[in-house]
Formats: sequence, C-alpha cells, structure tokens
Amino acid sequence: MRYYALTDTGVTRTENQDYVYASGDSVGILPNLFIVADGMGGHNAGDYASRKAVMTALEEIKNSDESKPVAILDQAIKKANKVLFNESMADPTKKGMGTTFVCATISDKKLYVANVGDSRLYVANDSTICQITKDHSLVQEMMRSGKMGTFDPKRHPKRNAITRAIGVEPEVNIDFFEVSNNNFEQFILCSDGLTNMVDDNELFAQLTGNDDAKTKASVLVSLANRKGGLDNISAIVVEPYEE
Repeated sequence: MRYYALTDTGVTRTENQDYVYASGDSVGILPNLFIVADGMGGHNAGDYASRKAVMTALEEIKNSDESKPVAILDQAIKKANKVLFNESMADPTKKGMGTTFVCATISDKKLYVANVGDSRLYVANDSTICQITKDHSLVQEMMRSGKMGTFDPKRHPKRNAITRAIGVEPEVNIDFFEVSNNNFEQFILCSDGLTNMVDDNELFAQLTGNDDAKTKASVLVSLANRKGGLDNISAIVVEPYEE
C-alpha cells in the first residue's frame, strides 16, 4: 500500500482548519485508516473541531469492541459528534463549531467509506473516476432536487453551506458506502478546498498519471493554489495494491 497525505492553508486563508490522518498500519482492528476533516466555526474553533473529531474517533476505534468496519466507524463518528456538540454547548468560544468528516478503510477486499458533510472520496482506475460520497451541501441538494436552475454550482453564493456536520446537532446522520476492490486502482479523500478549484477531469488526469502518490497529491494541491487557493486544501491519495 502506497499513500500520501497533504494539507495546505491555501492562498487566501490565514489558518488551516483542515485536519488529515493517514495510516497504512492497523488502528484497532481496522487494517488501515484514512481521514479528512474540514472544520468550521469562529476563531480557532474550526481548527479545534477538525482535530478533536479525528483524535476522538481514533481513540474510539482503538478501543472498540465491534468487529465490523461499518459498526466501528459508526461508533467512532457518533462519539466524535457527541464530544464536539457537548463542548460547543459548554464553551462560548466553541459555539457553532463543527467539521466535515470523510474516512475510509480497506478490509477483506472492500473499501468501506463513511461521510458527513462535503469532503469527498473518489475512486479511479485507468478509464474512469467516480465520486463515491454524496455531498451534504445546500447546493448539491438543490442539484439533486432539480432546483439549481442555471446557476454554476461552483459560483453559487451558498456553495459553502453544508447541511450536515460533526458537532452541530446532538445526533448525526452518517452515510456509508462499500466498494469492491476490483472496481478501482486508487482513491483520494479531499476537502472542498480541492474540489472547488480542481474539476473531476483534472483530478482524473493527475490520478491516472505515472507519478507516485506523493507527487499526485502535491500536484493537485499546487494546482488548486494556482487556480486561486480560496480555501484550505487537503488530499490523501491511496494506491492500495502495489504492483
């Protein structure tokens, strides 16, 4: 397994509220684990939210008594949501904080994915790229319901409004996905700071090149910055099956 994780503040932001985690080694009984979280909130609260959510989830995974990947991830994300929500209620400086959360693990020849918010996971092979997660965002919900009209989703005034996040409500609704390992050769987890600047065709072109995972992630982040870098940018490129 080859992988590389990278996060960058971007061109216009002064702090990085994204947090990434990548391990090709076991975390609890999960054989590997990859996470991207994109925080939101007031001064420092977004940075705290993304980091705290990942750290809480990791601790929960390490101590979990569950045996199935989906059950383990479900337990961990719900614990992170509870911790963040309770802290936001108790500490005025953290009021309104939250974070997206997309994570993945490969186990028993399947890719297991969990998602809350608009950070994404794509799988790719030599012929295609496919977004596995579904954005929990106002713009994407408008698109799915046919209410977008002629608006360009990347230019919509509410393009950054998300409809689900960790820590915002007492309970969280999590989406889960399973992908067979014969349907992809690599995958990428990323925050919207990447996907708002780099389109799917550009993602595909870079992911299917001959570069290694580190170069792929680095080039994509650099491309997002060259195109404006309007937000924090995070990417984890994973090539799970070495030749």
